[in-house]
Amino acid sequence: MATDSRPVFPGDFVWGAATASYQIEGATHADGRGESIWDRFAATSGKVRNGDTGEIACDFYHRYRDDVSLMRELGLDAFRFSIAWPRVLPQGRGAVNERGLDFYDRLVDALLAAGIRPFATLYHWDLPQVLEDEGGWPARGTVDAFEEYVGAVAGRLGDRVDRWITINEPWVAAWVGYGWGHHAPGRVSERDALAAAHHLLLAHGRAVDVLRQAAPAAEVGITLNLGHVYPASDRPEDLTAARYVDGFNNRWLLDPLYRGAYPQDLHEHFAGSAPEIRDGDLDQIAQPLDFLGVNNYSRNLVQASPDGKAPPVHVRAPESQYTDMGWEVYPDGLHDLLVRLRDEYAPPAIYITENGAAFPDVRGHDGQVRDPERQAYLESHIDAVARAAQAGVPVRGYFVWTLLDNFEWAWGYWKRFGVVYVDFPTQERVPKQSFHWYRDFIAAQRAALATPRT
Repeated sequence: MATDSRPVFPGDFVWGAATASYQIEGATHADGRGESIWDRFAATSGKVRNGDTGEIACDFYHRYRDDVSLMRELGLDAFRFSIAWPRVLPQGRGAVNERGLDFYDRLVDALLAAGIRPFATLYHWDLPQVLEDEGGWPARGTVDAFEEYVGAVAGRLGDRVDRWITINEPWVAAWVGYGWGHHAPGRVSERDALAAAHHLLLAHGRAVDVLRQAAPAAEVGITLNLGHVYPASDRPEDLTAARYVDGFNNRWLLDPLYRGAYPQDLHEHFAGSAPEIRDGDLDQIAQPLDFLGVNNYSRNLVQASPDGKAPPVHVRAPESQYTDMGWEVYPDGLHDLLVRLRDEYAPPAIYITENGAAFPDVRGHDGQVRDPERQAYLESHIDAVARAAQAGVPVRGYFVWTLLDNFEWAWGYWKRFGVVYVDFPTQERVPKQSFHWYRDFIAAQRAALATPRT
């Protein structure tokens, strides 16, 4: 897609960038913030590459005004950030830390003053450690605590924030954190993962109620990490494997949110570990939403295991390019996913709340960072979104992941996703080639909209 082409996106299409609190804020001991599960996990030997932590990260807590200036230079319509639960309620519930909320007050005001709409995510994985000590997301009491936390945040920010995301990627929080132990809190239990996933969805439903009351004019949604699933061949066993992976990765969350029930095939598969579902839970989860947030980076290409008994195998396409995360570059997967969501789940609106790529960026002798692979990735995926929009998918915005190189969870500072390079020892920010491309693309879209058609 050339930057000087006529826009295929409407004038109210939102161009943004996304971040997360623990990945950028730093200041983990400042102004009364409590400990999160990621503080504890990162401090545990062997859990994060190189022993890295989010203690400083991008120091966004102190440098946010400069970073808002970068957003303005980029031409963003919106900025997606998350709120750190332990900064607001250090004990998970009870006494509100007003100094923690003050930070988000200042951030929201700075964004609005720059003409940038805040998209606030209420949970991006930094559960207060005290709640994990009480059982974490597998415990139903965490849902009650989350409802209390959402009330405190919405009561302070609901007069200015009119786009809310309740939970970011509940699948990752449940399975990578509680099922496989690669993320905080580091548990390894299928039963805990399934209970956590259910309670994360239930917490989402409770949060919707709170937000509807506190900010009735606001739009509310949830963000899921979704990837279209393709069988490696037309063999029946590969088709069955693809159906299973789609159920595990996608339908396990989409179905309760949009159909009020867990998918029967996966519910039977997990029968021995299925979570307790109380009367009213699924109705609470399946409340109408204003939008669905989609985080997408790649596709899933799968085949049956050789013996047909082990879980399906994810395979590599030999002709494809792969990012530094080992994820295939496959923009058609985003297009196909969006069309599928329209056809099978019919959300009233969709935002691409994360899309981007990690590559091993380095600064040249001239101090610049040239990242043509990332630029090509963004260009091809925005084109995929455009094709989906032309096909009638109600996609309303696109948020690049991410604004700044940051703490990439268990990978530490090794993997760089940002359109702005961060030199972590000095905290210097260097806009990359992809930053300038995205800036020019956004500007060209606006210029084309302002040009009368002949």
